[in-house]
Amino acid sequence: MIVVDLNADLGEGCASDAELLTLVSSANIACGFHAGDAQTMQTCVREALKNGVAPGAHPSFPDREKFGRTAMNLPPETVYAQMLYQIGALEAIARAEGGQLRHVKPHGMLYNQAAKDVALADAIARAVHAVSPTLILVGLAGSELIRAGERYGLVTREEVFADRGYQADGSLVPRTAPGALIEDEEQALAQTLEMVQQGRVKSITGEWASVQAQTVCLHGDGEHALAFARRLRKEFDAKNIKISA
Repeated sequence: MIVVDLNADLGEGCASDAELLTLVSSANIACGFHAGDAQTMQTCVREALKNGVAPGAHPSFPDREKFGRTAMNLPPETVYAQMLYQIGALEAIARAEGGQLRHVKPHGMLYNQAAKDVALADAIARAVHAVSPTLILVGLAGSELIRAGERYGLVTREEVFADRGYQADGSLVPRTAPGALIEDEEQALAQTLEMVQQGRVKSITGEWASVQAQTVCLHGDGEHALAFARRLRKEFDAKNIKISA
């Protein structure tokens, strides 16, 4: 039996958070830098714990205006401090609610830059380890962030995306480029099953790229996120793919 984690980015101001938390196994909760606030973080943690979903921090560059999607070249020590600030805040809320923070997954442009930038990836992994070496670090499959986590002795989870286009090297198509988002549900479903069952994804130029699909991301801010989550769960059940954090 294949076992895969199903995660969603939550606490970003979307109305479907509570319902998505009945379908996923892990929740990446925005920590205020790109979206969310203290009360939203608390609500998401409570709902996650109530549904047996693993709560995780979803830290970002400080960029609420552009939803964390602006490229930034910040010194590694600045990023390190910002990670401690965001992860620490959510960790405190989780502890106060009787739970435990389980993982960290960077958001948006921070995530994408850390996939290729060794120094940035190192700063993030170092901060995660400093908060708690038991935290799992989630990053793009095959990326520098995964390698940085391994260097610090962290458990890592390699992530794939149901609704994003891929390049031939296994990286994501930039959101500003054609083919970045997959809006056809059948195509997104087929891509997800190919990644989970076969460990590969077809790039926008037609080549196959190898991926290790340990966790699948559903974007909670997508227009049809909830309906697609239900469809994906149904397909996973039919193919004997178990969902587990």
